[in-house]
Order: sequence, then C-alpha cells, then structure tokens
Amino acid sequence: MDIILVIIGGILMVLGIIGSFLPVLPGPLTSWIGLLVLHFTEAIPTNWTFLIITLIIAIAIWVLDYIIPAIGTKKFGGSKYGMVGTTIGLLVGLFSPIPGGIIIGPFVGALVGELIYDNDSNKALKAAFGSFLGFLTSTFLKFVVALIFLGLYISEVYSYKSLLF
Repeated sequence: MDIILVIIGGILMVLGIIGSFLPVLPGPLTSWIGLLVLHFTEAIPTNWTFLIITLIIAIAIWVLDYIIPAIGTKKFGGSKYGMVGTTIGLLVGLFSPIPGGIIIGPFVGALVGELIYDNDSNKALKAAFGSFLGFLTSTFLKFVVALIFLGLYISEVYSYKSLLF
C-alpha cells in the first residue's frame, strides 16, 4: 500500500508543477496534497508541523496568485478601475475557451478598465503591461514553490527508502 501512496503522491507533485502554469489546477496546493498523501504511508511518520507550514505556504501562494496581477497594475500607474479590470479579466480568462485566455484576460481587463477611467491609451497600455508582469511573477512564484515541494517530497522518499521499498 505504501508504494501506491508514494506513486499517487508523485503524480500529484507532477500535477502541481503543471498546475503552476495551467489555471485549472492550483499548483502548490496540488503539490501539498502530494506531500500529505506521502505522510499517509506507514513508513514515513506524520510530521504535522511540516504539513501545516507547507499548507500555509501553499494557501498564501494561492491567494497571492489572484492579488499579484492587480498589484502589478497599480505599480505601473493603474487606477482602481485597472485593478478591478485585471481581476475581472483574470476570471474571464480563466473560464474562456480561448487558448491563453488566462494570459490575455488580465492584460485586456486592465486595458479596458483604464480606458474606462481615463481615455489615455498610453497610460492604459502601461497599466496593462504591469498586469501582465504581475501574472508572470505569480506564475514563476507558483512554479518555484511547486519545485521546492517536489524537492521535499524526494527528500522524504529518499530518507525512508529502506522502509518504503
């Protein structure tokens, strides 16, 4: 049974890394579930402190994933209209059948929000670019955390390999 749990945990780790780029899966949270499944094995002792700290990190990254594009918009001179547009664009892009909608959505949302607030297209484009940079930043952050969780997973499996295999 332990081998099956290790395999399921490994699959969840890979899905977590993929989820760092795809909006369908919450990357770090999926990776954390892989760590949780690993601790269900009889060979690896459950370390609640480890699991709680990694869960808090995963939840924080999940929340920041929705906030960082709006912060990027604001840093590049965007208004509240641009930040609201970024959030709306992110949600529309998330459910859009258009490939790349999750990337295009925040950019277009910020652009439309800024154009509604002020007809200055240069300022609107700058704010939309900030939104796009925010999106890239949050994606990179999710990827790094998912890789760190994978490293922790591998470390745990390696440490208890004699009991697992």
